[in-house]
Amino acid sequence: MQKSHHSMEVAMHRVNLNHEQFNQQVINHASFGIALISPNGLILTVNPAFEQIFAYSTEEFEGLRLEDLSHPEDFGNLRDLKALLGEETEVQMEKQFITKNGDYIWGQLTLHLFSDESNQPAYFICQIVNITKQKESEQRLQESVERYTSLKKYNHDAVISFDLDGRIINTNSMTEKLTGYSIESELIGMKLASLIGEENVQRILERALYDNTVEQYINKLVTKDSEVVEVLTSIAPIYVNNHNIGFYLICKDISEQRQLSLAKEAAESTNRAKSEFLAMMSHEIRTPMNGVIGMTDILLETELNEEQREYVEIIRKSGGILLNIINDILDLSKIEAGRSELQEDTFDLRTCLKDSFSVIAIKAEQKHLELTSIINHDVPEFIYGDEERLKQVFLNLLGNAVKFTPAGSISVKVRLVKEDPSLLAFTVTDTGIGIDPDRLTDIFEPFEQVDSFMMRRHEGTGLGLAISRRIVGMMGGEIYAESDGKNGTSVTFTIRPKKSVVISSQEANINKLHTAREARILLAEDNSINALVLTKILEKMGHSVTAVTNGIDAVEAARKEPFDLILLDLHMPIMNGIEAMKMLKDEHQEKCPPIIAVTANALKGDRENCLAAGMDEYISKPVKREVIVKMLDQFVI
Repeated sequence: MQKSHHSMEVAMHRVNLNHEQFNQQVINHASFGIALISPNGLILTVNPAFEQIFAYSTEEFEGLRLEDLSHPEDFGNLRDLKALLGEETEVQMEKQFITKNGDYIWGQLTLHLFSDESNQPAYFICQIVNITKQKESEQRLQESVERYTSLKKYNHDAVISFDLDGRIINTNSMTEKLTGYSIESELIGMKLASLIGEENVQRILERALYDNTVEQYINKLVTKDSEVVEVLTSIAPIYVNNHNIGFYLICKDISEQRQLSLAKEAAESTNRAKSEFLAMMSHEIRTPMNGVIGMTDILLETELNEEQREYVEIIRKSGGILLNIINDILDLSKIEAGRSELQEDTFDLRTCLKDSFSVIAIKAEQKHLELTSIINHDVPEFIYGDEERLKQVFLNLLGNAVKFTPAGSISVKVRLVKEDPSLLAFTVTDTGIGIDPDRLTDIFEPFEQVDSFMMRRHEGTGLGLAISRRIVGMMGGEIYAESDGKNGTSVTFTIRPKKSVVISSQEANINKLHTAREARILLAEDNSINALVLTKILEKMGHSVTAVTNGIDAVEAARKEPFDLILLDLHMPIMNGIEAMKMLKDEHQEKCPPIIAVTANALKGDRENCLAAGMDEYISKPVKREVIVKMLDQFVI
């Protein structure tokens, strides 16, 4: 020690510096703050670094105590510095301080007590190192660690970290739950290959840094009990100091979702099968019904006595009821199978409502029911949507209102919804028997009816409201009923029509029907009754008809004589309608007359498929007289 002191003196002598100058320069140029503190805590003198830390000048420190620099919530232990040291002469701690500017800083405080000859406190030397940046770094690191720990701990997925040797570094409780292995005693240090297979581990280690598709191969975890769990995986590299030291493997258990998905697919498949069956049965029944209704129509145009006409009218009415039932079943099955779509165009809303009223007017008049309608002034005259579907909903609701109203009135109100003016609301109100309030939701389910099966007083399938609900849903709205069960019923539905342009009256009259000239028509239909019905209808309209029973005969007939129009049934023996159409088009080229597909099918896509195949138009059975008139007006000029 003596030697060291002597060496310092020699060095100081060489630079011409005495002890006092040396000590002062050390204090003045120290990077940490130094202060001389009186026994009662008063700051006596400070070095430049202390001034810089707290932003006070030397003069401003005069009268300040060390406790005045402490954080407001952490100054108590600096009031009594002697008590703070206890039996020690030096103490070191981390504390928060406040600067002149009001900024909070962290400082590493060192206090050293110097006593006088009588062992009484003479003064304290206080050293403060500003460690705010280190503290902030520590805080960020701590927050990062806590976030990672929380994310790993509470993650619903298994999170596994593993090193470049393919061994598990750490994992979370979800992995323990998923695999059945204990984290501490089994998973940590285990080969990851035990869970996902050696091939997958090698694939990750060799390619995961540059190939994002690796995770797609890992879709299973093997548990402790050798069971296989289906998983969806993600892989992320772990970097420390820019070096890849391993990977994270995140596995989501999708077994339950997979089962739900399979159950959903099975349910959808079952629903499709049911709808397909209903559609097929409807198609099979519609074909003979075409003959029944068509022949009764023709029979009614012949000379009949009063009794015969009454019987034929009964047959016609019964056939119509049966056809309505079949149409309802077919309609519902199409909608449920997703095979029904809206045919949208601009139409006159008031005319649509008027047409709907005219259909039920006779039945309403028979029961002396008053029909009224109110359309608010702000409801547009023309809207863009599916007029026929909207009319179908109107007819279902108005038909029910007439059916269940013995006396009184039926009214329709149309308005814009105040809360959402893009919605149109329609309310059909009657003064009928009402609906049990407990059944106001049930009535929109298929086959549900107001009156019970054993006590039925009204015809129908119970599908009208179910179909209406689905149509309204397709139009972007909702439907609901209100009734107290005694004093009538109100059914309200909304639709969201698209923006439309106003149609002039001249444009609106473009599609008026005109009378077609006498035409030569070729009819290919293998069902003899349907062929007879169509032939009679066309002949009574003044046209000549050549009927054949298959596609080959149709092609031969067209070779022998010219026709103005050809009607081809799609399902015929020997050669079907599509094949016959293609052969006719190839042979006659530009001179080929219009070819119309006729079928009992009525599913979404049939018309589009026919037109795409080359047909000029498509009509479905049972063929109505007005449809034939419209077709002739279009194609026979």
